[in-house]
Amino acid sequence: MTTYLSNNWETILAALKQHVALALIPVLIGFVLSLPIGYLGVRFPWLYHPLVNTAGVLYSIPSLALFVFLPVILGTKILSPLNIVVALTIYTVALLARTVADGLRNVDPLIVQSATAMGYRRLRRLVDVELPVALPVILAGLRVATVANISLVSVGALIGVGGLGQLFTRGFQLFYVEPILVGIILSVLLAGLADLVIVLIQRLVTPWTRFQRGAA
Repeated sequence: MTTYLSNNWETILAALKQHVALALIPVLIGFVLSLPIGYLGVRFPWLYHPLVNTAGVLYSIPSLALFVFLPVILGTKILSPLNIVVALTIYTVALLARTVADGLRNVDPLIVQSATAMGYRRLRRLVDVELPVALPVILAGLRVATVANISLVSVGALIGVGGLGQLFTRGFQLFYVEPILVGIILSVLLAGLADLVIVLIQRLVTPWTRFQRGAA
């Protein structure tokens, strides 16, 4: 494997960079989109169940089918990375919109009432009170979405775009195990690193959760 790494490090690095971009850009876009969508599911209770049902249907669509079908809708080429970004953004929103809604629904009503009594208007109460309280639930969903996206990017290699997944297809085509092993190891390390970063961010922005666990 050492020989393979030394002879192909540029190819591996390029695949890793593409994998990171294809996985994390949809996470960022999906996170931003899911916040207002999830809030609407709480603000208007009649929207919650349609939101949950729609999210479940979208997330159940096979990734390869979505990668192949999106060019027809978007008018893009089958090998365009945009297809992967849009598909994974859909999956991210489907997962996080429900998570955001559930996190906000689980905020203690007494906290909301107290903030209202202190003069917080709806938007300020959402930003300063409700979202911070719901953040541990939201970030837990973000961890799942991020790791799932890192895994799903590899499927795009079957249509010619897939970051580290290209190492898998090349290895299978050539009956060469080294690129497959490198692709697997880097995918696992990338997923673990991304998850760790989100955990550290959660500890930084929600320090009160540590005190709650310590008290328990």
